[in-house]
Amino acid sequence: MQYRKLGDTGLEASIIGMGCEGFAEEDYAMTGKMFDAAERLGVNYFDLYASDPKLRSAVGKALKGRREKFLIQSHLCSVWKNGQYLRTRNPAEVKAGFEEMMSLLNTDYLDVGMIHYCDAMKDWESIVENGILDYAMELKEQGRIRYLGLSSHNPLVAERAISEADIKVLMFSVNPWYDLQPANEDVDELWADRNYEKQLTNMDPDRQRLYEICQRKGVGITVMKAFAGGELLGSNQIAGVSLTVNQCIAYALSRPAVSVVLAGAHTVEELETSVAFCEASPEEKDYATALARFPRVSWEGHCMYCSHCEPCPKYIDIASVTKFLHLAQAKGQIPETVREHYAALEHHAGECIRCGACESRCPFGVSIRENMKLAAGVFGY
Repeated sequence: MQYRKLGDTGLEASIIGMGCEGFAEEDYAMTGKMFDAAERLGVNYFDLYASDPKLRSAVGKALKGRREKFLIQSHLCSVWKNGQYLRTRNPAEVKAGFEEMMSLLNTDYLDVGMIHYCDAMKDWESIVENGILDYAMELKEQGRIRYLGLSSHNPLVAERAISEADIKVLMFSVNPWYDLQPANEDVDELWADRNYEKQLTNMDPDRQRLYEICQRKGVGITVMKAFAGGELLGSNQIAGVSLTVNQCIAYALSRPAVSVVLAGAHTVEELETSVAFCEASPEEKDYATALARFPRVSWEGHCMYCSHCEPCPKYIDIASVTKFLHLAQAKGQIPETVREHYAALEHHAGECIRCGACESRCPFGVSIRENMKLAAGVFGY
């Protein structure tokens, strides 16, 4: 297993985490099996958005005696009412739901307390105005939540929330299909067939900007829907070209600020398949060739951080240099963390000999030599 720091939290999270979709399988017996497998595989991060009391109780039972081996990302505002899941912005329901969750999980604290599912500006405003944000911050001050998070599918809402609150972790939908779509307050638009029938060009700029803002501000991203609910893996999905589990994970992990990909496994075997990414070859992780074949989609001139351009004869990590260049350009100045990360590279843009070998390999026609020239100018070497 590989681990990454979760933004600026200091938490060391496994790059593959568990979603909770499969926990209720086999009359909740799957929960214990999944946690046993996670411990064996080195998976230490999981998300718990589900509010089903039986499921939460099963998780609490599975954690008994090994709570400290796992980082819990669980959700405020996701409650169980009248025998079903409900997203609520009612402060009384949020508080009661939190207390019930902590009791069922049999833990004194959450590593990440997520404000659940906020895709609309008015919804974010209600979270602030109804005192839910204040309540979450009280929990943080009490140590019952170590870090505050937010889950969203809307880059504009997520950006606003990050700018207005002390949010350290963002749970966001990241895959090469959704990244083409503009912000929308209706999440169903992300997978509506009609939105993929037209010509699409490059990543949506609001989503790209969100990832870069998270990177600059030290907000860690935990990825949901990396496989687009399985649609990207199937032969009949809208994208028109099937991707593999390894390709989807590699794509998500290449985005700025991403720390964890939450695998929505329904069986131990599916979790093992996702974890096998850590041992996969570069060829098995290569998503660039597949993306270049997406029908009606053009990433022409847009760096996808895929490293298809390498190896560089001067050993420059071209994808990382380009990513740091984009972060500096988006800010209009060089953030200190970006400067430090650039300095830590073994080789820098100024070493580029402009041979053009990288450009001959790039599936997206990126002007890499120009990017290296710009980076050398921006960073000074």
